[in-house]
Amino acid sequence: MDKQTAREAVWDAFDAGDQARFPFPPHDRIPNFAGADAACERLTDTPEWAAAETLKCNPDAPQLPVRRAALRAGKTLFVAQPRLRDPDPFLRIDPDDLAHADADDPDAPTVDDATTVSGISTHGTPVAPEAVPHVDLVVAGSVGVTTDGDRIGKGEGYSDLEWGVLSELGAVNDERRSPSDGRASPHRTSPDDATTVATTVHELSVLDGPESPVADAHRLEPDPHDVPLDLVVTPERTIRPDAPRERPSGIDWDALDEEKLAAIPVLRERAPERA
Repeated sequence: MDKQTAREAVWDAFDAGDQARFPFPPHDRIPNFAGADAACERLTDTPEWAAAETLKCNPDAPQLPVRRAALRAGKTLFVAQPRLRDPDPFLRIDPDDLAHADADDPDAPTVDDATTVSGISTHGTPVAPEAVPHVDLVVAGSVGVTTDGDRIGKGEGYSDLEWGVLSELGAVNDERRSPSDGRASPHRTSPDDATTVATTVHELSVLDGPESPVADAHRLEPDPHDVPLDLVVTPERTIRPDAPRERPSGIDWDALDEEKLAAIPVLRERAPERA
């Protein structure tokens, strides 16, 4: 079964049942789901969450509880700008810049203000990839996942591109790897300073799970640039893949066409010359 067939099966299952939540329809997006708050709460109970000081999260609706929980826990939050189209493609939200419930300034943004899709753009500070410090935890939105740690997004590849850009700079890493060019990373401080990659999903999105609408999930073949998951968290359970695939290191330039290179400044600036 190919990835798009799996996506369509998951989207159709959400559409046919009562587990999808706004925005509708669930197709062609990271589907919001009943129990997103519970999945977030389960994620916040993990030691990886407790240890994380800096978090990168996707801007989609089902991860809104994650973004809010991160800022309320005092974690610095980074969110990618839509389609990475800005020269400063990441937005930083510092919890110290947000108002508390008893704040004297009624105009200061709150956590709730700063974590919606529009609020992220309004209150986040644009930063270049070089200004992103070491990221302890990446939370990605998913259409489908497997208990082996494979992930399927919407099909546009931006989450994997974000990883590739930050990986080349050493801001995200695997304990088994150094930055792709072999240079010492300005962010990494020890071999144990690995980035955890997690997702929160409904059980319908667990392609090899009991509620899966997909029969042949075990036949899915990940691409070389796909970033595997360390944690899959649903409202009901926390899944830790036994042996996640090796993470990609850097940007998979061969997977990018000229149109995408031209549209994304951070890629255009870094692209190697092509024969």
